[in-house]
Amino acid sequence: MIDWILAEWTQILGFATGAACVLLAGRRNVWTYPLGIANNIVFLVVFVPAGLYAAAGLQLVYLALGVHGWIRWTRGEEHDKGYIARTPRRAIGWLIAAGLVGTALLAWVLATFTDSQVALADAATTSASLVAQYMLNRKWIENWFVWIGVDVAFVALSLVTGLWIIAALYALFIALCVYGWRSWRTVERGESRVDAAPEPARA
Repeated sequence: MIDWILAEWTQILGFATGAACVLLAGRRNVWTYPLGIANNIVFLVVFVPAGLYAAAGLQLVYLALGVHGWIRWTRGEEHDKGYIARTPRRAIGWLIAAGLVGTALLAWVLATFTDSQVALADAATTSASLVAQYMLNRKWIENWFVWIGVDVAFVALSLVTGLWIIAALYALFIALCVYGWRSWRTVERGESRVDAAPEPARA
């Protein structure tokens, strides 16, 4: 009984920190990163007993990416809260390649060395999540579309593995990602209007 209560409260804690993390990212608030790191630790505790080994390992990689994003959002060009960029065309090919290679590699590792029953789905969502997180760190607006795809898949994966609260969390993530995209798009349009404004006439 105690183990069940602890498991449920761990999922609830993951729900709360995860939702706050995505909301802050949508508002382009750098505090999304320390909160995200806390969320990674919680999810690590949740995913290992459920047999989602790639998703659990993903949390460790997220810690490194969280530090990377935290530094970029405080010291890089992304420090400007109004800075939003489109994914460079030259990056699209290697992002897709990284996702596919990562999926294939992780699926092989999971199928070979673990008892995972959802190796391919676990690997695909893990790989796509890493791509999305890197894009978020660079403030590439298309990261929200990748996250939405990942969250839809995670809803199904969580239901299959019996993580009902986590499934509800990822359903909420979908709505928050839509909010994040719309928020970033509003800022982007505002910047475009400023850039397009004619210079005042000189006397």
